Amino acid sequence: MAQRLIDVLLERRIIVCVGSGGVGKTTTAATLALAAARRGKKTLVLTIDPAKRLANSLGLAELGHKVQEVNPALVGANAPVAGGKLFAMMLDQKQAFDEVVQRHAKDPAAVQRILANPVYSQISSSLAGAQEYAAMAKLHDFDAEGIYDTIIVDTPPTAHALDFLDAPRKLSEAIDSPAIEWFRKLQGGSGSGWSLVGKTGSFVMKRLAKFVGSKFIDDIGVFFTEFNDILGGFRTRAEETFTLLRQPRVGFVLVASPEAMAVREALFFHERLVAAKMPFVGFVVNKVHPSRPVATDVNAVAAALAALPSITALGVSGTTRTMVAQALMTAHSEIEVLALADRIAIGKLQAAGGSSSLLVEVPLLRDDVHDVDKLVGLEQYLFA
Repeated sequence: MAQRLIDVLLERRIIVCVGSGGVGKTTTAATLALAAARRGKKTLVLTIDPAKRLANSLGLAELGHKVQEVNPALVGANAPVAGGKLFAMMLDQKQAFDEVVQRHAKDPAAVQRILANPVYSQISSSLAGAQEYAAMAKLHDFDAEGIYDTIIVDTPPTAHALDFLDAPRKLSEAIDSPAIEWFRKLQGGSGSGWSLVGKTGSFVMKRLAKFVGSKFIDDIGVFFTEFNDILGGFRTRAEETFTLLRQPRVGFVLVASPEAMAVREALFFHERLVAAKMPFVGFVVNKVHPSRPVATDVNAVAAALAALPSITALGVSGTTRTMVAQALMTAHSEIEVLALADRIAIGKLQAAGGSSSLLVEVPLLRDDVHDVDKLVGLEQYLFA
């Protein structure tokens, strides 16, 4: 029998929440982080989702690259275990990437040349996989420091979460591409100019310079020459982090909703996790329509309405009561259809996860979750 989600949360050090947009992934991550802190853990929730919901729900004005502590009074209020702390940060992609460069460059002068290079500025901000690589490197750092008992990672929507797994490969392929290698060879490996280009290379460079400018061509050559020196460190860190994500102390929680598209994406990502041999914990399915069948008919509902003091006081006619009862029965039938569709969708997730995986359902809630009290209230569903 699969463990409860609360048991997994307290046993594992790193929980990675993944899922498509709009399914409650950020709220789930915040709830798990708060729950761990309220059970005595020193917890960090790390988000690479630019949405501000996480900060707001934790009572913070905003989140940035600097780790912030959530108000201890909010975390500790009626907590099952005293002494826990909760910290949060939102990864700044550029700053995180800068930190990786600073760690692996040969000397301070090389660091400054790379950081000041306009080509680097573009790559660190927009290269495919750069944000996810930076997040993985930051997670690796936090894990190595050993400061936190529990780390919850809130990833971007599924399309980008796939990049979270592919980031090391994509980054290496981009930097090791034949075109970039050609630039490095033309630069002569020393950053001293284009003295080794030869006639063909010279012709190509002149043609390129007409379109993008000679300074940009020089910037490219200097950047890739400098960056080549720290590539080994980048690859090593990527391999270490990928190994970390496969360890038993890590767990992937796939957050979804019963909507058809969200289920398809969840199933696809589940396949990716299994193929990559990542420690999959289970599904959290939010926004589930509960089924509440009723054994009654329109006449019985109309009679029940007639018994209400407010209806009697208004002098509502029998015909109107019947019409209202019919509308209520129709609305209820529509909700039951949605509940049945949700059950079918959830069945697909259960079949994919198997008996060893968790599947937790959170009902469709009337009110938005936007503060600590509401997050605490979600525990009754996540940990039931």
